[in-house]
Amino acid sequence: MARIAVIPGDGIGPDVIAEGIKVLETVGRVTGARLDLIHFDLGAERYLRTGETLPQSIFEDLRDNYDAIYLGALGDPRVPDMKHAADILLGLRFRLDLYVNMRPVKLLDRRLCPLKDRSEADVDLVVFRENTEGLYVGMGGFFKKGTADEVAVQEDVNTRKGVERIIEYAFRFARETGRTKVTMSDKANVLTYGHDLWQRVFRLVAARYPGIEAEHLYVDALAMQLVRAPQRFQVIVTCNMFGDIVTDLGAALQGGLGMAASGNLNPERTPLFEPVHGSAPKYAGKDVANPMGAVLTAGMMLDSLGLRREAALIDAAVREAVRQDRTTNDLGGSLGTKAVGDFLCQGIERSAG
Repeated sequence: MARIAVIPGDGIGPDVIAEGIKVLETVGRVTGARLDLIHFDLGAERYLRTGETLPQSIFEDLRDNYDAIYLGALGDPRVPDMKHAADILLGLRFRLDLYVNMRPVKLLDRRLCPLKDRSEADVDLVVFRENTEGLYVGMGGFFKKGTADEVAVQEDVNTRKGVERIIEYAFRFARETGRTKVTMSDKANVLTYGHDLWQRVFRLVAARYPGIEAEHLYVDALAMQLVRAPQRFQVIVTCNMFGDIVTDLGAALQGGLGMAASGNLNPERTPLFEPVHGSAPKYAGKDVANPMGAVLTAGMMLDSLGLRREAALIDAAVREAVRQDRTTNDLGGSLGTKAVGDFLCQGIERSAG
């Protein structure tokens, strides 16, 4: 049995995660896969009610007793500093040392791509973002804050261990999945210390994988080439901040953030899976949010748990829904969030039958 912790999140998070849960329950029923889904009261509502974000006892429970965490978007205007979101999402990433952020960029139907004359085969890559270092570690400070002489310093942290393990993970993934090229992106021509480390380690790791082409691009060139020729990329590995930006560009190529899934991984720790869109509070509860990203994230989670047939059923159902325009408005369809979830469940039942 796979024990999965469910944190619905804020805004549209509960709306789309509910459809993901519906799909997971359908997959479990038709395949016999045993999925134990346990819901956790974490998010803005709890924080506003109790002042708690991620209590130590709950963190230890998530760390020690679950096979995966399924997380919805976090963010609520009633918490302007987003303390709860930082403590939960970044807290889980850092405290569980989930150093891999894996984001597939896969076009399911050419009609969804904003680029002209691009096929599904042209947009099929995976981005690996370093997830525990870089500019997101929160090191820095203010001097003379609030004055005309204010100074703000933000530290970019890159360690040999952190850089090497994410690059190694990207090459290993390429080899295990039959891919033949890994592209590393940095800005070493300007960030001459931290990203010099990335360049040197990339060359060292690439030498261990002689059958895989190792390519380097500065991040501005990478962004340009993703738009000009996405078909040239198979696996991309980059730092925390650049990965955050590049994967949103990638999401646009596959139909928007509503289609984007992600996993936060460490082979030795409890993984965390989340759709990458925001919480969009103004749309919460209105039955308009696109649940595809949440559903594809659920499939990605099952695949990581070794439930590959179950994951394939989800992917096939999403692809068929897109093909038939059984989608929400952002993808050109006319269905609500719940109706999309219902259609996906029906597709899974038909395929499994």
